[in-house]
Amino acid sequence: MAISMNRERRTRTRRPFAFFRADAQRGARDHERPILEFEDVYKFFGEEQAALRGLNLKIERGEFVFLTGPSGAGKSTMLRLITRELGVDSGRILFAGKDISRLTDRSIPYLRRNLGIVFQDFRIIPHWSVAENVAISLEVMDYSPRLIRSRVSEVLERVGLEGRGGERAGRLSGGEQQRVAIARAIVTEPALILADEPTGNLDPALAVDILTLFEEIHETGATVLFATHDHGMIERGNHRILSLEKGRVYDVRKGLSSWSASGVHTVREQGLRVVAG
Repeated sequence: MAISMNRERRTRTRRPFAFFRADAQRGARDHERPILEFEDVYKFFGEEQAALRGLNLKIERGEFVFLTGPSGAGKSTMLRLITRELGVDSGRILFAGKDISRLTDRSIPYLRRNLGIVFQDFRIIPHWSVAENVAISLEVMDYSPRLIRSRVSEVLERVGLEGRGGERAGRLSGGEQQRVAIARAIVTEPALILADEPTGNLDPALAVDILTLFEEIHETGATVLFATHDHGMIERGNHRILSLEKGRVYDVRKGLSSWSASGVHTVREQGLRVVAG
């Protein structure tokens, strides 16, 4: 019995991927699929206001993608569709080849275990310690206390907070609190990291530091979808750009050379490709 229980514990603590069983194994086909696909996706708020109009889009594993556009363009809506906080009006969204619109309410938490989510307002618990804020992501997945301590220590070092796990999170600076939020998002080694305006409440110097941290995380093989309306952030990195405006999405693969107030880009190499609208 003891051996059986130990095997079960080791199985549960593997890196999660599947939606329906957290301990399911990935096959070769899973690695070949895009991490995210939108197939003719429409999302409306009211009869006239379209957040997305017929979006067809693929994001491959290991990409770093900026999601941008003016305030109210639908950046947060697009992220909330991925996390299943919202549902599509038509079309479908595939995460690692699985249609997330078909997930039951009980299965949605297993989807979210595969997502590392970072918010503009940090969403940390101020009276908890730094380590407690990070550990919660592992505790809800039944990781062993020993493994939790090890992983939390490792990830805090990775985000520049080594040795500060015992400090109360609410006493940290804004930039440090955002690092705690990033550590919480990546401690489970998620398949996809969603960052919703993560530098919006930070001064320019700290914002650059946070972007650099995301780029370092991306270099380890993570897929990152980084929502921002800050042109300066976008100009600093030569990453793929998805620009949302009035329900349309413009896909800029690389080579951004200019930015206009309307959100339409000029590129040197591939030009604009409208993937919705």
